[in-house]
Amino acid sequence: MINVKKELEKNARNSIRLSFGGNRKRHPGASKFGGAPDVPKGFEWPYFESTGYNDDEPKNRPLSFLAQFDLAEISKHDTEGLLPKSGVLSFFYDCETTPWGFDPKDRGCARVFFFENANEVYPAVFPKDLSKDDRFPEFAVTAKSEKSYQCYEDFLVQRDPRTDLWEEFESAEKSLGIEIPGERSKLLGWADVIQGNMTRECELVSRGYYIGSGWDDVKPRDRQEAEQWANRDWLLLFQLDSVLDDNSFELYFGDGGRIYFYIRREDLAARNFDNVWLILQCC
Repeated sequence: MINVKKELEKNARNSIRLSFGGNRKRHPGASKFGGAPDVPKGFEWPYFESTGYNDDEPKNRPLSFLAQFDLAEISKHDTEGLLPKSGVLSFFYDCETTPWGFDPKDRGCARVFFFENANEVYPAVFPKDLSKDDRFPEFAVTAKSEKSYQCYEDFLVQRDPRTDLWEEFESAEKSLGIEIPGERSKLLGWADVIQGNMTRECELVSRGYYIGSGWDDVKPRDRQEAEQWANRDWLLLFQLDSVLDDNSFELYFGDGGRIYFYIRREDLAARNFDNVWLILQCC
């Protein structure tokens, strides 16, 4: 008999809960959402080839800058020591066409940059072809350490798909005092899942499978290995929820959705942020 509460406690991870609002600190590389990113000299703005909503012609489109984090400050909340202790970590995404991450061709629709020397970054100039709608207002970041538990969908990975532990899972959540926060943006920890486990999807897409219409074409061995290892090998790096502001700014991802940047544990340890994978989920 599975003791769900003990399993949740054993698999708990630290996360860094984020909230956005107010004026940010002004030193270069300070944590913030939106505005112009702080980048080193010679930085080339990332582009991604996609088909827009208002045109049918594939073309290179500039990614939107989402957020940057001052790791000297943020890493204080990283109790597991997964992030670099200094530098700047910056996140970009194709907010014009919002790829979902189900297709290997989506590689590059989201980019993460790690700038080791925070003293050598400067405000970037937006590319002229980045629309004003895809340039976001600047907000400060507030961060705190928080224990993160698996959602039910992640908990069931590696278990018999016929297993029904929902009542036991709900009881365990209540016993542990797990509450669903209103703001669900964070670094690290377990994802707040909307449409099912994503670590297996990251593994399969990275192996070249298109999974937007299901797993029918996945080879049994690849499926087995994704089931067995993906929850261990793939970590949530950054989860971004809707961003709302009293001054009428609204950033949504689909209908009540979020975007999730995942990275392999070995790539995070090696500071290799080129291999992140993004998935969008919504209601």
